[in-house]
Amino acid sequence: MDELELLKKDWNKEKPEHKKLSSQDIYPMLHKKSSSIVKTLFYISIAELVFWILINSIPYFTSSTFKERLDTIYTNDYVFTALTIFSYGIILLFIYLLFKAHKAISVTDNAKKLMESILKTRKVIKYYVIYNLVMACISMAVGMYFAIIHNPELSDTITHFSDKQKLIAFAILTGFTAVFVFIIWLFYKLLYGLLLKRLNRNYKELKKLEV
Repeated sequence: MDELELLKKDWNKEKPEHKKLSSQDIYPMLHKKSSSIVKTLFYISIAELVFWILINSIPYFTSSTFKERLDTIYTNDYVFTALTIFSYGIILLFIYLLFKAHKAISVTDNAKKLMESILKTRKVIKYYVIYNLVMACISMAVGMYFAIIHNPELSDTITHFSDKQKLIAFAILTGFTAVFVFIIWLFYKLLYGLLLKRLNRNYKELKKLEV
């Protein structure tokens, strides 16, 4: 049980001295907790950026086979560079929006504005997760397509498939993509979900205070 829940528990007791607690006593704690949660989300987003940079960079510079496969898929260096810049640009934008949200929460002394900042933070994370899930799905589909196109043996094998075999292969690839996207979703659910629940709980408490 956190400090807020303990305070609320005392607030609801029958003793007169506890009944003197008001929304002015609860608000500062909600404000502090919300600011702390958004700050944690901001740090997590930075850690995620570093993580993806390492995941993409280490194999590229340490494995010649991995580099050759990428060069085969992305025959145009400009396309690969543009996609990389775009991907990291989205993460940097996400970090900036979280930083902005944290600043907004830190400086506000108004319950209504604090609620608005919490809502904006939730939307930012929601859209970011949706973007990553969509990109994961597209990346899998595009990667499989180019893997088939640039592999003559595999491409030749597929062209000789019967309709039934093609349907089975398509079902397997779709299932594999679905599992991959689900793992990504689960990753973000664990990474951001718990903190978002706490932030949402703070929002609900602030809404009660506004009534």
